[in-house]
Amino acid sequence: MADPIGIYLCHCGGNISGVVRVHELRERLKGLDGVALVRDYPFMCSDPGQELIRRDLRGGGVRRVLVAACSPALHERTFMKVLEGEGINPYLYEHVDIREGCSWVHPDSEEATSKAYELIRARLERLRKLRPFYPMEHKVVPRVLVIGGGLAGITAALDVLEAGFGVVLVERSRELGGWAARLGRGFLAPLEGFIRQKGEALMGHPRLSLYLESEVASLEGFPGDFRATIRTPRGEEVEEVGSVILAVGFRPFDARKKPEYGYGRFEGVITTVELEEMLREGRVPEAQRVAFVHCVGSRDHQVGNPYCSRVCCTVVAKQALELKRQRPEARIYALYMDVRTFGKGYEELYEEAQRAGVIYIRGNPGEVYPGAGGLRLRYEDTLLGRARELEVDLVVLAVGMEPPEGNEALARILRVPLDGDGFFLEAHPKLAPLETPVEGVYLAGCCQGPKDIPDTVSQAHGAALRATQFFHRGRVVKDPLVAEVDPEICTGCRICEAVCEFGALHFDPRRRVMTVEEFSCKGCGACAVACPSGAMSLRRYESQGFLPWMEALVVGGP
Repeated sequence: MADPIGIYLCHCGGNISGVVRVHELRERLKGLDGVALVRDYPFMCSDPGQELIRRDLRGGGVRRVLVAACSPALHERTFMKVLEGEGINPYLYEHVDIREGCSWVHPDSEEATSKAYELIRARLERLRKLRPFYPMEHKVVPRVLVIGGGLAGITAALDVLEAGFGVVLVERSRELGGWAARLGRGFLAPLEGFIRQKGEALMGHPRLSLYLESEVASLEGFPGDFRATIRTPRGEEVEEVGSVILAVGFRPFDARKKPEYGYGRFEGVITTVELEEMLREGRVPEAQRVAFVHCVGSRDHQVGNPYCSRVCCTVVAKQALELKRQRPEARIYALYMDVRTFGKGYEELYEEAQRAGVIYIRGNPGEVYPGAGGLRLRYEDTLLGRARELEVDLVVLAVGMEPPEGNEALARILRVPLDGDGFFLEAHPKLAPLETPVEGVYLAGCCQGPKDIPDTVSQAHGAALRATQFFHRGRVVKDPLVAEVDPEICTGCRICEAVCEFGALHFDPRRRVMTVEEFSCKGCGACAVACPSGAMSLRRYESQGFLPWMEALVVGGP
């Protein structure tokens, strides 16, 4: 005997019921085969709405559920959890969009109601054929691969170690610390001691495997059980890890790409990175006239960097203020497009620099060329609309952040996409800023985009937490909706293997058929589309359920 089906219609306030005649729709659906009951409610996603479904499931009168409401992207999982909570397999559920697909696109009430009915009736054909699926589980390797040994990488690695798990730390330079160790100075507090302390806590830890002057050559496997091949000065080595944290940092913009400023040609033109190193070493420039140029390599479409590097304005304020304190008699200028000092205490630092006598000029720099007494900086005063010049001894270019060298190759190895600026792309900029589209691979620090020290440290702490979340359970639980192959039909053409972006398909040379590594599969369905014999399918979208659904849409019904 077929499982009884319950249909639940949402009014979505008036978003649906304002166009779709929900009560009429309810009465028409009651007469369909296998439908035990049809209910409607103003907000099905609300707690009372979910409780309606729970009561029917507890009573035993409903064993399969269809909800007609908003987009499944919003609440499909909500209702699947309702079924799961009542002991019903959550995959015996269908979600029909009658808001975005009906009421929001059809102003005519008759058309919208008729379409909603046809969509629900057709989806019932599929719901009747659905079979239960169960989550897959796999043991985990409780170690994290941290790629990059700068501030973010060290912070994340320490968190993982302190949580009781192992770390494989790969750094391509000879020492840890990255730019934080090289520059050693924060905006409002010293950084050098902080880095040294963290480095000392990290070195020699019994659960740390450290690879210096090394790079990740390949990554295979799936969340919980990755195999990383690391290219070291000694040869090839393989490490097993459960998750990955990307913390490869950034590189400063190469000011030679802006030849009009004379960097590399004129001795008196340096970058903020070079000035930071000089100030750290106690070498204060002798210059009496200094001009800082903002946004060199940032917010610049000509060099392909339209983004703001976020920290440059604060760097200029800090360095200009320090120069002014060291040489009160010096005239210090800062040419800017806009001043963006967004962090805690940073606006106060900018105001303090102004009070100390740093002269901020809203100007568009044109070029730097030698003058009689030093250098001349030509610029447009964008407030007055006039061309002006400054005679200076030193020009400091506030260079922005760029993705580090090798990002593209690493992105291919990890299968993590890059954004339009070349930084690693997060899964969602607001809801999942630490995750990547590749499950089990997380982001920390400036490899995701320019950020300051507090944001880098915060993200590193968060990435460490996310990377170890399933270690505590001792297993990985995965959604079962993955590809599967029928070996009786598979011809071994290997076309599906070529289109799989996740390395989840492997050819069995003995049986001459494809096999699916289920934990690597992301359920995208590309293999099923490419398979010429129909041997490959995606669970829950097999032909026995999919074709009746499509036929019902095309042929129509009562």
